[in-house]
Amino acid sequence: MTPRTVEELFAEYHPGILRMLIRRTGDPDRAEDLAAEVFARALAAPPYNPRPWLFAVALNLVREDGRRSVRQGRRLELLKAESPQHTEAPDEEFERNERAATVRRALEKLTERDREVLLLKAEGFDYDEIAATAGLAKGAVGTTLARARRRLVEAYRALDAEEGHRAAR
Repeated sequence: MTPRTVEELFAEYHPGILRMLIRRTGDPDRAEDLAAEVFARALAAPPYNPRPWLFAVALNLVREDGRRSVRQGRRLELLKAESPQHTEAPDEEFERNERAATVRRALEKLTERDREVLLLKAEGFDYDEIAATAGLAKGAVGTTLARARRRLVEAYRALDAEEGHRAAR
């Protein structure tokens, strides 16, 4: 396997890493800074198996950033609503934003590992890559993903029901 240049790695992996970082931080500018740091580290120590290595570095950087944010009293968003591609009616946009906010709150209720494996799977990682990036045994990935999905659905339903009760009052 021929080592690839940082430019080649950047061209291939930057969009996915940036998307994942925006979802984790909720801040496109901060996500861009973290993505730049990922590739700076790749320049200093070129990875042998780039995809899992780059995403693992990105996850570690966002965790470190999150710890700093917590110490500074800031709260991180985990998922940012995508900009609509077409003009929506105000009530459709409101509903979409409400669902996205409920998903963010449900993700916040999950463990760090559950959030990570769900986001990696959403980025198209296969089980081998999720295992390498998240530090799991390959055989544990399917079970971890299934449990994380179940917990996310349960958390979403609980929040949705809670919000429905509040709205009915």
